[in-house]
Amino acid sequence: MRRRVRILGHRVIVLAEDIGLLIIALATLVAVGFELMHMINARTVTLADLLLLFIYLEVLAMVAAYLESGKLPVRMPLYIAMVALARYMILDMKNLDSWRLIGIAAALLVIALAVLVLRFGHSRYPYPESDS
Repeated sequence: MRRRVRILGHRVIVLAEDIGLLIIALATLVAVGFELMHMINARTVTLADLLLLFIYLEVLAMVAAYLESGKLPVRMPLYIAMVALARYMILDMKNLDSWRLIGIAAALLVIALAVLVLRFGHSRYPYPESDS
């Protein structure tokens, strides 16, 4: 009985994850559609538009990677954060004071160092292959 409850609970959690990922993917596609309509209506494409589309693409890639492997690489959200900070810096460059600009640059540096540490750790100390 206990085993069946555990199996049922696992299936419910996996189903909830899949539904959540589907919602995230659909919402991202809707956001891409809105951004494309904005670019079409404005009849121009800016760097900010391209960076926003890149963020959406990274979110979709993250969802696909999770669906494919069942694991979420920690680096993917870090990449998204880096692009988001770069986009923020590009968009508000004129309105940013020196300290805020230094803070954003420092945050980008910390995230980049975290990615390097993760990549080094993964290549130097890879995860053991699981049999499941």
